[in-house]
Amino acid sequence: MNLSGRFHCPGTALHRRTSFKGTCRWMCKMLNAAAADRNKDPILSVLKSRVASNRRLFALEISSGTGQHVVHFAKAFPNITWQPSEVETQSLSSIEAYRQYHRLQNVQPPIYLDVSQSWQTWGGFPAESCDLIININMMHISPLACTTGLFHGVGQILKPQGLLLTYGPYAFNGSIVPQSNFDFDQSLRYRNPEWGLRDASFLTTLGQENGLRLEEIVDMPTNNKCLLFRKDSVV
Repeated sequence: MNLSGRFHCPGTALHRRTSFKGTCRWMCKMLNAAAADRNKDPILSVLKSRVASNRRLFALEISSGTGQHVVHFAKAFPNITWQPSEVETQSLSSIEAYRQYHRLQNVQPPIYLDVSQSWQTWGGFPAESCDLIININMMHISPLACTTGLFHGVGQILKPQGLLLTYGPYAFNGSIVPQSNFDFDQSLRYRNPEWGLRDASFLTTLGQENGLRLEEIVDMPTNNKCLLFRKDSVV
């Protein structure tokens, strides 16, 4: 029996085996973070109510992790060209694997980006070239220089009226609640004294210093928040 004819497959058995091997090649490199699976839809809901879907936009994700977020968002926003970035080699490979597996034309190949370095080293982005910048679960597991570098760089490359979305657990006015977040902060600082939950008041001031206004704080599941910063137009 001619199986390829039966299933209307134009390729040969060898072609199918080769295609399967190619798919497996990418799947084997795709890392999976349970937290990303849990929070990708809640974060997408925030984006859907605040980001235009009817015009061409450019978005940079800083610290893309596994790549789960960027492919999820790219499917929902085909009008946006998404640029993922990372500093870790294994994560860069995982992001590319997700991109290849899902065959998304609006996701660019991932770039190396060290947020603690000058924004001029961030892949060559010109000033005021990004409509949207996303940063998920980075600030509390990185040195303070990464947080200050993030806001300084975003203040340079975000367009006027552009949006910065950050997501994660935060302190507020020196207080960390609930107890689970407090315990999490203590465990992070025990692992690395430079880590820990950043205070929203500090981030608000840091944003103001770089032309970014804290526009909204959105409650998210599991005691996390989305902080939305808007770059004010130059008067």
